[in-house]
Amino acid sequence: MLGGPFGLPSFVCDDRVIRFWTRNGPPAVSLAGRSGGPFLVAVEAPVVMVGTDRAGVEVALRAGELCCPCCRGALVPWGHARERVLRGDRHGRERLRPRRARCGSCGRTHVLLPVSCLARRADGVAVIGAALTAKAAGAGHRRIAVHLERAVSTVRGWLRVFAARAEPVRSLFTGLLHELDPLAEPAPVTGTGFADAVEAIGAVSAAARRRLGVVGAVSPWQLASAVSGGRLLAPAGLAESVNTSWPWAAAR
Repeated sequence: MLGGPFGLPSFVCDDRVIRFWTRNGPPAVSLAGRSGGPFLVAVEAPVVMVGTDRAGVEVALRAGELCCPCCRGALVPWGHARERVLRGDRHGRERLRPRRARCGSCGRTHVLLPVSCLARRADGVAVIGAALTAKAAGAGHRRIAVHLERAVSTVRGWLRVFAARAEPVRSLFTGLLHELDPLAEPAPVTGTGFADAVEAIGAVSAAARRRLGVVGAVSPWQLASAVSGGRLLAPAGLAESVNTSWPWAAAR
């Protein structure tokens, strides 16, 4: 069964297993905005983050290799979630019907959400990440909206939510950076909390590739989706904790 020995959830990313488990205790600040609290949050049944290879995820699910994030029991197939249309670059559209799974031990059901998505967002994480990166570089929301061919109000909403959570995100990813590579240089300080948070995500992605050998398998924003449980842009006020431990990653 996949998963770390300390009982934290695993997720499969493009045929590679990345396990998150406890190592040095909880982070100082969580994405839910409370000291020493959860880094994965959800408003419904917990989301299990999986890779973008649907066939590979299905094989792992049927083989009992995916773990329940609540009790570590083996997940089994349990139908599908509601179909959604995921908007990609420009006019790209993908019909997505996430798999659902049920824990054979505790009976809870979970949605298996690909790391290409964020929960409750119609746009792929690559598109949203491009907007956040552009904002960190100094672009305004109207210019970003034109470039990505998205509504101004949509882009402005992404930026506002991320800006409100920038410090918890920066703190979480900075801690994860030093878990992955204790000798890593600190992420560059840009002078704005928003840009510092984006830099921290990029630094963790680079450290993960150095440490885990996951070259090109997981993009920085897919990694951010996975670490946040798909809730990178979830309003903190809606969150309920699912996991109260600090993530640490290792390959195989």
